[in-house]
Amino acid sequence: MRHGKKFNHLSRKTAHRKAMLANMSASLIQHKRINTTLAKAKALKQFVEPLVTKSKVDTTHNRRLVFSKLRDKYAVSELFREVAPKVGDRPGGYTRIIKLGNRLGDNAEMALIELVDFNEIYNTDSTKKKSTRRSRRGGKKSKSESTATANETSTETKEEKSSKDDE
Repeated sequence: MRHGKKFNHLSRKTAHRKAMLANMSASLIQHKRINTTLAKAKALKQFVEPLVTKSKVDTTHNRRLVFSKLRDKYAVSELFREVAPKVGDRPGGYTRIIKLGNRLGDNAEMALIELVDFNEIYNTDSTKKKSTRRSRRGGKKSKSESTATANETSTETKEEKSSKDDE
């Protein structure tokens, strides 16, 4: 029976599981993506997302709470310095899990877990502004274009008149 089974124990004792998740989350924060099994990636997502949420508000209390979970001061400083400013406006969902297929040795499902805002492939178009110009079907021009064309037509008509007068 599964009474009270809220999370995956990953076939490990509590101390081993906590140490493994702390090490994996420190590696995720430092390298921005790691390859692991799908079960570990899902457990890591539940472990690391509250830490990233705490890092959005940089206080001594939040740093100590995150350090008590991560146990790596370099990862904590990188989380608060680099990761938190990028995810400051995001309301959640800081990680992405991408399934990679099965491992050759034991056929375990493998996955890539990464921090969403640090992926250059998916975020290139969101940082650039669109350079396309929108135009109406009616052909209405902006003021600057209409005055420029009006000036061109007035100079053309003056030249035509002067050429007709010469004849």
